[in-house]
Amino acid sequence: MAAVVVTGSGGLVGAETVRRFAREGHTVVGVDNDMRAYFFGAEASTRWSVARLQEELPRYRHHAADISDFTAMEAVYREHAGDIALIVHTAAQPSHDWAAREPLTDFRVNAQGTLNLLELTRQHCPDAPFIFTSTNKVYGDRPNELPLVEGELRYELDPAQPFAQHGIDESLSIDQSKHSVFGASKVAADVMVQEYGRYFGMKTACFRGGCLTGPGHSGAELHGFLSYLMKCAMTGTRYTIFGYKGKQVRDNIHSRDLVEAFWHFFKAPRSGAVYNIGGSRHSNCSMLEAIALCEEIAGRKMDYGYDSQNRSGDHIWWISDVRRFQQDYPGWRYEFSLRALMEEIYRGFEGRA
Repeated sequence: MAAVVVTGSGGLVGAETVRRFAREGHTVVGVDNDMRAYFFGAEASTRWSVARLQEELPRYRHHAADISDFTAMEAVYREHAGDIALIVHTAAQPSHDWAAREPLTDFRVNAQGTLNLLELTRQHCPDAPFIFTSTNKVYGDRPNELPLVEGELRYELDPAQPFAQHGIDESLSIDQSKHSVFGASKVAADVMVQEYGRYFGMKTACFRGGCLTGPGHSGAELHGFLSYLMKCAMTGTRYTIFGYKGKQVRDNIHSRDLVEAFWHFFKAPRSGAVYNIGGSRHSNCSMLEAIALCEEIAGRKMDYGYDSQNRSGDHIWWISDVRRFQQDYPGWRYEFSLRALMEEIYRGFEGRA
């Protein structure tokens, strides 16, 4: 059976991808060197997730390789030469704040690592589709220029604005905006993935995600919004809201729904595709709304505070318009509502304790 290469295989989306394709009978080649623990500390380590994959899936093959090390990754490709049918690239340095601490590391992982994988795919398996988990941060803070209306618990887009009904689509410019160091490195990777599709004719796709979440997340303060929030609700750890009165809005998509989108692309791939992907109007919330829902599910009041200084480049309002993907792949549907995915996160932490 053909092999599927999954980078960041111990992470939220990576592990979900491993399981999805393993269920289809594929050998899955996982690449994860637990850089998440280096980024965010031991509590964010993905070792527990990798251990579960190795225990559950006999056809899982793990490589603790660094995607920014071309020689190490070439050895992975050579080992599985002739068998690779798909690359799903989920490995990344995912935090605004952390990227500013070590810009060179951030760019090496996000940009150089992605280029390494693209070139190795071109050299060893050019017909294999290449799926990249990009981010809505490629748009920088441009969404913050959209006209907003302040409500009691959230900001909303002015109803007269074209994006108000369905969310923000791929027509929003990525230029003339503040991206953060992280956003800039992901832009570099995103554009290169598109270019390998358009210039070399490879089957590539950028999935520009909103908040990706689920029970497999190793949530930390700097990354993993709903996962970390629920962890704080369950443990009594103090949570800090950064800016915008806690009324900033995010859409949230369960990792299983996202990976199902990957499956649809794999079955009918395109070249240089770009899709905004997230919870859309189907699943979204403000910080204040998320806290209230966490309290309800966990059955206890949260200890949280407020810092008026928002994170640099952070979005005030983001909801993804996913209609372009739905138009190309009409068989794809959401399985999880906001409440259902948060209840899964809660149960996931119970099971991990």
